[in-house]
Amino acid sequence: MDSGLRMKSDTGPLYGILDTGYVEKQDLLRVAEALLAGGVAILQLRAKGHDSAAVLSMFQDTLTDLPRMCREAGVPLIINDFPEVALAIGADGVHIGQDDGSLSQVRATVGDGMIVGRSTHSLQQAKDALAEGFDYIGFGPLFPTPTKQGRPGIGLENIAEVEKNVGSHIPVFCIGGIKPDNLELVLASGARRVVIVSALLQAQDIENATRSVLKTLTTDL
Repeated sequence: MDSGLRMKSDTGPLYGILDTGYVEKQDLLRVAEALLAGGVAILQLRAKGHDSAAVLSMFQDTLTDLPRMCREAGVPLIINDFPEVALAIGADGVHIGQDDGSLSQVRATVGDGMIVGRSTHSLQQAKDALAEGFDYIGFGPLFPTPTKQGRPGIGLENIAEVEKNVGSHIPVFCIGGIKPDNLELVLASGARRVVIVSALLQAQDIENATRSVLKTLTTDL
């Protein structure tokens, strides 16, 4: 779990999120398998509305098998919000928001080997995350989205500047309301990597939907 090895500048363009707000507990592993087969470069488990103890208890079966599935696929597994959970299950990293403490606080729990990502919502926050030493950032939400309730979309205007100032050093994943029908616009604005949540998790065929998005990403880049 060496972030210097696992989070490279040539990390693939599609970040998948296994969001328990969209996926029933009994379907998590099936959906994870489809996302991995479809070609996501990173897979995050996001279980909002629970504390770390509840996540470890409620999703025990998923947390037992998911690290193995990701290792076999060669895809880093990231846990949203909970460094303790990431450490306990042997995940590859953790993702934190602006209100979830500092990088040094997370490192005190997980050590120096894990990937640690940060959510950012402005050009300045993106620059700050780079300066602090995060391994990658999420940048958004570009558009209003149910996964970021109460937070307006920040638009596309700063994508090129974030890529220029931050993306030349660490991966930048644009996130928030990105769907197949606006993906071309996001890419035309300068994005190189994206996170897509609902459009994949709610697709009838998740694997093929993932492959289709990845084809657009790799064709346009």
